[in-house]
Amino acid sequence: MTDTVTRQFVTQFDSSLRLLAQQKVSRLRGTVYDRGQVTGASFTINNLGDAGDFDENVTRHGDTIFSDIDHTARNVPMRDFFKALPLDRADIPKMLANPVTGGQYMQQLLAARNRKVDDIIFQAALGTIVSVDSQASYSLPSSQVIAAGGTGLTKAKIIQARSLFRANEADEEEELFFLWDSLAMQQILSDTTLTNADFMAGKMLQEGNVAGKWLGFTWVPFERVLNNGGVRTTAAYAKSAIHFGTGYEKGDVDKRPDKKNLWQTSMEASYGAGRQDEKKVVLISYQ
Repeated sequence: MTDTVTRQFVTQFDSSLRLLAQQKVSRLRGTVYDRGQVTGASFTINNLGDAGDFDENVTRHGDTIFSDIDHTARNVPMRDFFKALPLDRADIPKMLANPVTGGQYMQQLLAARNRKVDDIIFQAALGTIVSVDSQASYSLPSSQVIAAGGTGLTKAKIIQARSLFRANEADEEEELFFLWDSLAMQQILSDTTLTNADFMAGKMLQEGNVAGKWLGFTWVPFERVLNNGGVRTTAAYAKSAIHFGTGYEKGDVDKRPDKKNLWQTSMEASYGAGRQDEKKVVLISYQ
C-alpha cells in the first residue's frame, strides 16, 4: 500500500532575509585623517618642507641671510558613485519578507559603500598623487617598498617596516596601522618567532587573531589588499599619511512612477583620498 501521508507534508519558508558573509563596515575610514565635507571637484593637501639646519651666527652685525623653504600642494580629485536596487511593485505581495521596508536592500548598499571607501583609501596609500599645477607627481620611492622576495609576511619584514617609520621620524606623534589579510594571518600565526611570549600576547594565539596593537602597529583586518598573481601587497601607514574627504552621502527609498511604480533603494556619494607624505607609508609584499 502506498503511503500518501507524505503528500500532506508542508515546507515552512523563511520569513526573513539574511545577508551573506561579507565586509559590512568600513575598516579603514577611522585609520586616516578625515578632512570632512568637501565643496568642489577636488581638495588640496598643502605641505611645508623642513627648514634644514639651524645656522650658526658667526658674524656680528652681519646681513640677514634668508633660507628658502619648500611649499607644495597636492590635488585630490573627488569621485562620484551611485548604486540602485529595484523591487517590482507586483513582486511585493508574493514575498514573505520585503527587503525594502525590512531595510536589507539599504544594508547591502551601505556595505558596498563602506567597501568602496576602503578601496579608495587603500588605493591612495599605494598610488601616485599629482600637484595642483600638474607639474609634479609623487609616488612611493623604492626605499618605502619591501619586496616579496619569495617569502611570506615574516618577522624581518615587519621589523623593517617599523624601522622605516623610526628612520623617517614618523612614529612618535603618530598612530601606525598595519593592514593584514587571511594569508598574512596564516603566516604570522605559523611563525614561531612572532608567536612566542616576546612578540605576541597569549590571548592572540588562543583567539587565532592578529588584530589589536603589537610591534608598534595597530593591526587592521583587510581582505582587499593587492593580489598580483599570488603576490600580496599590503600597506602600513601613519594616520596623517592619508587624507580622506566626503563630497556628499545620501540614501533614498523612492517609488518610481516611470517604472510601473517599482520601489528603488539607492545610495549616492562622492569621495576622495590622497597621500600626504611618502615617508609615512610603507608597502609590504609577501606570498
